[in-house]
Amino acid sequence: MATNNDDLFGLFDETIPALPRLVHGVDMAALESKVERVFGNVSIDKRRLPASKLQSRGIPGYVAEWVLESKVPGRGPLSAEDATKVLEWAARVVPKADEGNLIRNRLLNGEAVRILTPVQVEVSLTGKKGERVAKLPMIGEERAQIAEHLLESYPALLQQGMWGVAQLLYIRDQGIVITEFQPMQASVDLNRWREARGEFNLAEWRALLLLTMGYNPAAYSPDAQLLVLARLLPLVQKNVHLMELAPKGTGKSYVYENISPLVRLISGGNVSPAVLFVNNQTNQPGILARYAVVVLDEVQTLKFENPAEIVGGLKGYLANGKISRGGKHEMASDCGFVLLANITLDADQRPAKEPIVCELPTFLQETAFLDRIRGLIPGWQVPKLSPLSFAEQSGLKADYFSDILLCLRQELETDAYCARHIQLGPDAYQRNQESVRALASGYMKLLFPNGEVSDADFKKYCVDPAIKLRQGIWDQLYNLDLEYRKYGRYVAP
Repeated sequence: MATNNDDLFGLFDETIPALPRLVHGVDMAALESKVERVFGNVSIDKRRLPASKLQSRGIPGYVAEWVLESKVPGRGPLSAEDATKVLEWAARVVPKADEGNLIRNRLLNGEAVRILTPVQVEVSLTGKKGERVAKLPMIGEERAQIAEHLLESYPALLQQGMWGVAQLLYIRDQGIVITEFQPMQASVDLNRWREARGEFNLAEWRALLLLTMGYNPAAYSPDAQLLVLARLLPLVQKNVHLMELAPKGTGKSYVYENISPLVRLISGGNVSPAVLFVNNQTNQPGILARYAVVVLDEVQTLKFENPAEIVGGLKGYLANGKISRGGKHEMASDCGFVLLANITLDADQRPAKEPIVCELPTFLQETAFLDRIRGLIPGWQVPKLSPLSFAEQSGLKADYFSDILLCLRQELETDAYCARHIQLGPDAYQRNQESVRALASGYMKLLFPNGEVSDADFKKYCVDPAIKLRQGIWDQLYNLDLEYRKYGRYVAP
């Protein structure tokens, strides 16, 4: 047995074969082999991402994993040689924050420049002139031009935008022009996904989902694992709106930052009705119309323009999935909406203030708004992040995984199953029943995508966690507004 720190650290030396590790009944070494066998080239060793340092250059995790598999595919820890290769590629293709002028100067000198960047194209129709304008935020360029054939090939550039490698040229009288674009690509097959689920028992599958999110299953109890998985519910289920209240350092925003380009995280600056709903001057739809999930992070630090209009628009949208502003431009959306906020804990690591939502901006404490939030993730029950919290073995590529989740959104059989099997009682509050069904359906799509679930497991892993999330919201409503007390203290009898 090791008796000193040097020996303990030696246990993690990559030259020493890893011993099978049991985590909540899962042999993690056997799980790694199974993941690689079942999923093949859509699996990736999650240790390679932090070692690459790509995220320190402003690249989200789903893009960084694509870069790694494109440039240095392989298993096991990232070698020094591969790390150098990736960083040299990044130095050529990934602009630093202060390199925008350097790149413009290269373009002015007639050079073709390739950069890794998100590209968002907006179409402006004003007066007699119409134009397509591409935004390249990695170099601070707001008015680039783009070849029309690229928009025909990749229509998502006109919606939420895409990450990829863009080739730029400077053409006199046109300015900067995107002449080529290589997007990230992932192909998904839901039948294959359902078949793959049959290769794993529930504990293994749950561990795989956590590894894919970037977390180490050993760092979380089974109950905490279900709370962490709840962060995926807005991706896998249409119009699921959540709130997570937690102390600092629990990783509330980590998965949203790194999982998909269809998730928009706002963590600073101004939030306005034009940004969220629609810009009445340009007729440009807001982010609730263009993304699958919109996340407002650390809401106490955001600056809200016209809070009354924002909460009024949100109440309408969260209730019926319709976006409008001032009675104009009404449109439907299935975007999920997530609020993340820090709260204060007491010595027992419980919320120090009641009601818990009292630390939110005042206009977000309105019960008519809170009622439309499906569930509250009690983030104080999730361990804070530590070096041991992150995945140390193979999971699935984030871009592939997020595309699977978004495909499962369209799967209606699970929704119908939950509608048939979840009845909270004849006197239940309608929004409680709707919320529990939606959340339970999301859990079922995550944990039992093949539809094979026993009544006991459906209750334990889908219905009960859904009730817990909704109960968190119901507790706030029950304590804040006497109107809700006629329905009883608990969501489910």
